[in-house]
Amino acid sequence: MSVSWAWSLKRTPGTAFRLQLIASDAQPSMTRTRNVAVPCNRTGWAGLREGQDFCMRDPKAAGFVRIRGAREHNLKNIDVDVPRDALVVFTSVSGSGKSSLAFSTLYAEAQRRYLESVSPYARRLFHQMETPEVDLIEGLPPAVALQQQRGSPTTRSSVGSVTTLSNLLRMLYSRAGDYPPGQPHLEAESFSPNTPEGACPRCQGLGRIHEVTEGSMVPDPSKTIRERAVAAWPLAWGGQNLRDILISLGVDVDRPWRDLPRKTRDWILFAEEQPQVPVYPGWTHEEIQHAIKRKTEPAYMGTFSSAERHVIHSFATTQSAMMKARAARFMIGRPCPVCDGKRLRRESLLVHFEGLDIAEMSGLPMAQFSKTFAPYAEAKAGKLRALRQSHPEKALVVERIAADLCRRLSVLLDLGLGYLTLERSTPTLSPGELQRLRLATQVVSNLFGVVYVMDEPSAGLHPRRHRGAVARPRWSQGRRQFTVRRRARHGRRAPRRLDCRCRARRRRARRRDPL
Repeated sequence: MSVSWAWSLKRTPGTAFRLQLIASDAQPSMTRTRNVAVPCNRTGWAGLREGQDFCMRDPKAAGFVRIRGAREHNLKNIDVDVPRDALVVFTSVSGSGKSSLAFSTLYAEAQRRYLESVSPYARRLFHQMETPEVDLIEGLPPAVALQQQRGSPTTRSSVGSVTTLSNLLRMLYSRAGDYPPGQPHLEAESFSPNTPEGACPRCQGLGRIHEVTEGSMVPDPSKTIRERAVAAWPLAWGGQNLRDILISLGVDVDRPWRDLPRKTRDWILFAEEQPQVPVYPGWTHEEIQHAIKRKTEPAYMGTFSSAERHVIHSFATTQSAMMKARAARFMIGRPCPVCDGKRLRRESLLVHFEGLDIAEMSGLPMAQFSKTFAPYAEAKAGKLRALRQSHPEKALVVERIAADLCRRLSVLLDLGLGYLTLERSTPTLSPGELQRLRLATQVVSNLFGVVYVMDEPSAGLHPRRHRGAVARPRWSQGRRQFTVRRRARHGRRAPRRLDCRCRARRRRARRRDPL
């Protein structure tokens, strides 16, 4: 049981104080006294005066996060002491409560305590977890959760943007790149495909263009419009409405598509205008033409929309995944002919460093990327020595940015991510890769005393790299890790391992041999 003690200091001859130990929940008859020798000065031990009382935690609890009565999800009133200044791996089978203990209890409580210091207005901007069902948690440091999550669905998010390495690289090309003669200086934003200053005007910084063609929208030209030759048109009433509009416009919908005039086919598929015409559902072509001449009142006025407009509008605005997938069937993607798939304006691609434009540099694996900048970071590159003679300010920029790049890259390489490129989009990453990228950004921040709660950090990693993904003393020093792993064999090398099993009650994490 956790006990708070009151220590009453009484001065005794020499260099000793008499410490009167009184349990906060004890009876007066249970009071015990001890005499211990402690360093003292005129004001007493640790700046306290004689006779002054203070509270002290149970010394046996030091160095542990003490959890009592955890009942979150499938946890059944669990009591456990988790080492605080160590790598701790939570292992067991699925459904045993590992994530409930690590994320829903430890991290949720750490987040709750942090948000208590934030104003209620700002608190609404955070994604808050539920308050955990637990009686007591003591010794809990600030926590950062790095969970298994898929990347952002947008292709604009990349490895470089997640790790902030792209920011440094853009600054390097802006300040110290090799410009063509006569080209004005570009700001760092001009090297980003996600800004108006840098994005290719043709593909809007995506690197690919999506087009619709007659072949993609009309797969079988032997069919008539009434037989749904234009497959890209909407189904059910929407398609029938467009066919009725074409009849009112005088188009023969019972003629095979390939026999229609080219001008008529192009207008149906690619017209920009959207005329409004009277619609007479179920009438024949002759009856409709006669009704129009006589100005007979129609059932309604219909607005025509070309097949291309319908496909692009559906793809860009629909919230339905099924509708978006259907529209994508009629679109053909290919590299942008203006930027050659590099996503940037031409003037940005004319700036080079080490003979490569920024898109080509971002396409290098990070292991090779690190080797390229290591000589600049160590001030051993011949180009850097020559640059100091001609442009000392530029040489200083190159050296400092290269040093920062190599510092960040070293953590990524330790985590087994040297095969990734900066341009790789995050939707193509595995949850484990994305989790380790986020971990690297936290490590580089040099926060001290923070516990990182991770979920399967080696997911998607080659087995021989598992050890580096679990712990690295060179970067984990001064930081703590609580790691959830579903297979016990993955946690055997960890200094501490906590097995979540049925009927587990109060126990300390087992001590393991260090890595």
